[in-house]
Amino acid sequence: MTQVDVTRIAGNIAALNALNSLQNINSQLATHQARLATGKRLMEAADDPAGMNIATTFDVRRQGMQTALSAIGDGKNLLANDEGGLKKVQDILVKMRNKALEATADTLGTSERAAIQSQLRAFRDEIADVVNQAQWNGNKLLGDASGSAGGTSASRSFLVDADGGTASFSFAAGTNIVDSQGFAPIGASGSAASATGLGLNDAVLTITDSATAGSAMSSITTALNIVKEGVSQVGAFTARLTFKEEALTVAHANTEAAYNRIMNANMAEEQVQASKLLILQQTATAMLAQANAAPQFLLSLFR
Repeated sequence: MTQVDVTRIAGNIAALNALNSLQNINSQLATHQARLATGKRLMEAADDPAGMNIATTFDVRRQGMQTALSAIGDGKNLLANDEGGLKKVQDILVKMRNKALEATADTLGTSERAAIQSQLRAFRDEIADVVNQAQWNGNKLLGDASGSAGGTSASRSFLVDADGGTASFSFAAGTNIVDSQGFAPIGASGSAASATGLGLNDAVLTITDSATAGSAMSSITTALNIVKEGVSQVGAFTARLTFKEEALTVAHANTEAAYNRIMNANMAEEQVQASKLLILQQTATAMLAQANAAPQFLLSLFR
């Protein structure tokens, strides 16, 4: 601080020193008051350029993680639609199998078997309705009425990579819910790896005697196994998404904490500093007033 010479009244150095101190205190006080008002420690890059750079990186990452968590939730909802439709198809197939089993008994006559045949085909048609209604954003999840593979065999990707912006969790056609499998009741029957439908056409569901009833039951059992595998695979993918959701939630919380420590103000500390500076502001103002009055003692030399 500049040395004060009170005999040189053309420049009031003491007052200038007091004024500089007051201005510095006012500047610091304004900073702490702004932090208290906004809750932010860094309000502009000049406050801490390196800290702002790091905080921005964390901010981008935490927002990306939040978006990924939302996408995972959407993915789980989509798979829940898959599972709901498949479970309903599974329930209907169980009823169909029981009816076909009932028709194998020789205690039934031609008219009774005809009634069971009619009921089986009605159940088959209900499966078609369930398959057609299982949609997500206009995309069929369980195939179409012709037996073609639908959304379950199409490639699906879920955004869970918050850093690169690419999907690090997906299942592609040929590796997902029953390979190339559409779950409509009409279509070519076959193994889970080659079927394009459940194969429950009219020929399969024709019941005239015990032998045809047994054949129908066998075809229904095959279809039931395909659907059971689909339910199992949907559950496995849902579990994987849940694991990723849990891991990403922890990572998001940690990133949020790192961002918060750099970017946001410690309110208790800021209040302490502001209180101290308010007192210093008053004392500096008083000292400025005294410094302005100090040169007046020189007037006594002219009496």
